[in-house]
Amino acid sequence: MISLNDLTVSFGGFTLLDNINLHISEKDRIGLVGKNGAGKSTLLKLIVGQQHPTSGKVMVPDRLNVGYLPQHMEHNRGRSVLDETLTVFGDHFAMQQRVEAISRELAEREDYQSKEYSRLIVELNEINDRLALMSGEAPEVKAERTLKGLGFRENELGRNTETFSQGWNMRIELAKILLRNPDVLLLDEPTNHLDIESIEWLEQYLRNFAGSLVLISHDRRFLDNCTGRTVEIMLGHIHDYKVPYSQYLELRKERIQQQRAAYENQQRTIEKTEEFIEKFRYKPTKSNQVQSRIKQLEKMDRIELEIEDNSALVVKFPPAPRSGDVAFKVTDAAVSYPDQPQKIILKGANLEIKRGEKVAFVGRNGEGKTTMMKVLMRALEPIEGSATVGYNVKTGYYAQNQDDVLDKNDTVFDTLDRIAVGDIRTKIRDILGAFLFKGEDIDKKVAVLSGGERARLSMARLMLEPYNLLALDEPTNHMDIRSKTILKQALAKYDGTLIVVSHDRDFLSGLVTKIYEFGDGKVREHLGGVDDFLARKRAESFADIERKQPSKEAPSARGTGAADSPKAPQGKSLADKDETTPPARRDSQAERARQKELGKLKNRLSVVEKAIAAIEAKMAELETHLSEPKDGDDIMELTREYFDHKRQLDYKMSEWEELVGKIEGFDA
Repeated sequence: MISLNDLTVSFGGFTLLDNINLHISEKDRIGLVGKNGAGKSTLLKLIVGQQHPTSGKVMVPDRLNVGYLPQHMEHNRGRSVLDETLTVFGDHFAMQQRVEAISRELAEREDYQSKEYSRLIVELNEINDRLALMSGEAPEVKAERTLKGLGFRENELGRNTETFSQGWNMRIELAKILLRNPDVLLLDEPTNHLDIESIEWLEQYLRNFAGSLVLISHDRRFLDNCTGRTVEIMLGHIHDYKVPYSQYLELRKERIQQQRAAYENQQRTIEKTEEFIEKFRYKPTKSNQVQSRIKQLEKMDRIELEIEDNSALVVKFPPAPRSGDVAFKVTDAAVSYPDQPQKIILKGANLEIKRGEKVAFVGRNGEGKTTMMKVLMRALEPIEGSATVGYNVKTGYYAQNQDDVLDKNDTVFDTLDRIAVGDIRTKIRDILGAFLFKGEDIDKKVAVLSGGERARLSMARLMLEPYNLLALDEPTNHMDIRSKTILKQALAKYDGTLIVVSHDRDFLSGLVTKIYEFGDGKVREHLGGVDDFLARKRAESFADIERKQPSKEAPSARGTGAADSPKAPQGKSLADKDETTPPARRDSQAERARQKELGKLKNRLSVVEKAIAAIEAKMAELETHLSEPKDGDDIMELTREYFDHKRQLDYKMSEWEELVGKIEGFDA
């Protein structure tokens, strides 16, 4: 399907991607991994044509429907959440309007034998056929289900998009991409602005997604659950592993060990051979052997060790000045935003964080975690109750949305230089170096930095002053896995007070000693670490805690007596039966009719399954031709034939799912 051939990307004298080759096949599920700045996002931009390679080719079939979610994007304004999402169905609505227009025109015309009348009939039939292929649920139903899966509430669908944060607008864009049902999904850090419930929904969606997937993520569990192939970008080269992320780590370790062992063995052989040559080079009796050894060395295929990128953050927070015993206290607080005073975010909130405690705020997005951070930073004041910051508390704040904090026109160096004072200004380059900004990196504009680089730069700002309270709102978003580990170690050694908002269980485990759970406008305190918190909740992940719980269990059909009645065959009800027929005979007739209908469904299912197998076999054959075309092959014709079969497959799969659902209904 998609091929990257001998691809090189260079900026000035720096080569980001060096002569790489990659093929993305039908139904591939690829996890794209590597350090921040390795070129992962660039690779996706090359595929969609937003960037162009220095050399090499990117081959994407013209009719391939590619859905791309970048890390940063511009969002549309002026429409409600639902209306903006429905823009993806523009073709569908346009065809419906055309059907209505043709129908009105046909009703008014009387020239039934004219060519124009016939042309309108043909056009109407063609459009209806296309709508039939797109049939199913109404666009509004599909859009609402997808938006709710991504965390939007029913009463938020009518709000304008500009009233939501960038993270929520990213969810709208993700919903639009998913609703297009693309052949290939390219997702760049899709979980960064999702809570655990939404991550779980997206994970389930991607598991059932029928197309190809290329996913950039620093969430190990998400990668393992959604991908089966891992492509690593390291120092301009790619390494392709046909396994999920966790297995890739093991195989990568083994590969490097085997390569090093083979290299060392070869070096010993070379050393001994060269010693022999030097020792006997000038002895006539050994001249033949010497020449043989020289030729052996010349023919030897030298093993080269791959250079590993072992650069890592060096994070050590300055010692925290002593503060009062209580760092932050909230008593019976109610909080709302000035532009929406009627909407109470938190009500009756109470919390107390003492000096030196490490605390996590957890809960679904929109439940007030970031709002409480703003109360701490004095950006919001409670409309009821009180919120008090302790004596001599100096707070360093890491905001969730770095685009609102960093000036895109500043360079990396200027970002720190503008706020540094005193002797610390002489150490700016050292601080930036500790966060992997070296050499020319410090002169980069913030606008061109990757998400991970912006996260590192914002964290570097916290090193400029000795804070005794760190308030970190989703600090691990965009950070690669190694950087997250090092940051966690540094925070564990930090001797001040820590408040962290995060959905990352691995990051919080072993770091925090108290949990504040936000939900339903309230704040609940849980003593102990995250593992204790989950154990008390009898949960294995935050998904179990953050998932919405129904207020009441729906009464079962059996409890109402409905399920105690014999099931009527399709198309009839038991009430239609002759009341004079004996009960045993009525049951026998119903069962025979039921079995007959079930038999028809199973026969049809068998036919459909054989058709699916035949189509898939043909697609596999075509894919082989496309990946290794021969002289004389018409690539465009093969591609057209491939997508014709794909449409047939989608239609047959829909029929198969419908038949399976009906059969399961009989067995229920």
